This record gives sequence, C-alpha cells and structure tokens, in this order.
Amino acid sequence: MIMKLEQAIFWGGICAGTLDFLGACVSNASRGVTPLRIAQSIASGWLGATAFKGGYKTAALGVASHYLIAFGAAATYCLISRKLNWLLEHPWLCGTLYGVAVFWFMQLVVLPLSAISFKQNFSRPVVMIGLIVHVLCVGWPIALAARSYAK
Repeated sequence: MIMKLEQAIFWGGICAGTLDFLGACVSNASRGVTPLRIAQSIASGWLGATAFKGGYKTAALGVASHYLIAFGAAATYCLISRKLNWLLEHPWLCGTLYGVAVFWFMQLVVLPLSAISFKQNFSRPVVMIGLIVHVLCVGWPIALAARSYAK
C-alpha cells in the first residue's frame, strides 16, 4: 500500500496532539488544574520547576513540545505501517495497542529522562485514565489517519 505519508503524519499528529491535550484538560479539571498549568507541566520536561513561573511563554513551549511528541508518534506509526500492512488493515486493534505502547513509553522512558519536578503516580485510577486517553486520543486517531491516507 502506498500512503500519502505526509498527510497521514500531519493529520494523525494534529488530531492526536489536540485530542490528547483536551483529554488531559478534561481528566484534570476536577482537581482544578487549568490548561495553562497542563501546558507548563509539559514544558517542565525541559525546564524543571521553573516552567511554572514562566506564564504563557513556558505554556507555549509546552504546547509546542506536546505537538512535537504527537507528530513523532504519528510519524513512527505511519512509517512502520508502510512495512507492516496489518497496521493499516486493523486500525482499531492496532491503534489500541499503539495507544497503550505510547502511554507506557511516555511513563517509563520520556518522563524519567525529563526534568520534571514531580513524582509519577502509578495508582490504578491514574493509569486507567491515562491508558483510556492514550487509546482514544492518540492511538486511534493516528491509526485511522494512517489508514485514511493509504492506497
């Protein structure tokens, strides 16, 4: 299958980045966490605790970083799907598995290597919400974008 690779990566990244950010906002709203604070927490991966003192500038860095990660995840899936056609043939299953893989990659590789200033929470509710958000908002949009632009 030949894929319009750039379009699949673009739309997969845009959709996953937007939906994942919205998912984070919704799942944290009950605790009073604002979208600004969520964006700053992403920037804290680069800047540590000083990200929370940088206002909209560090929030912008967080949003840009978030989309960079989303585009990276979309590019990875789309490039692999060019060799493994079953990723395109079974987007719901493969998107589910990819969302789970992205969640654990972020938790076990990216966050520990970052400059974050908080301890990770692996409680059952936090992990379940994170997995659900990553499946629905990251894995499925990326897998469906890859499939949509495959010929």
